[in-house]
Amino acid sequence: MVKSEIRFSIALDENKVPEAISWSATAAGPEIHFAKAINIALWDREQAGTMKIDLWTKDMPVDDMKRFCVDNIGSMAENIITATSDRKMGEMMKEFCKRLSDYLDETEGQPQ
Repeated sequence: MVKSEIRFSIALDENKVPEAISWSATAAGPEIHFAKAINIALWDREQAGTMKIDLWTKDMPVDDMKRFCVDNIGSMAENIITATSDRKMGEMMKEFCKRLSDYLDETEGQPQ
């Protein structure tokens, strides 16, 4: 069996707010990569529920965070199709992403 590890390192300020996020993976080579946000979801088999870790750096732009969230939904739509073959659910999620993307295109840069 081949094993791979993914490691995240989070630098926090004095208030425990993320300032920097870096990650590395054995399958990706020795380089360290940097991110402004991470979203990790795990299915806990003992509790039969989702456990989540959502972190973003304090300098993550609001418009980028919104795009990040929409991209996550789009990725989940692809997951649904691949993992369950439920095309209808996947397409519904993609349609929702399209509506959100259109909204972001219309409002980007405007005050909240």
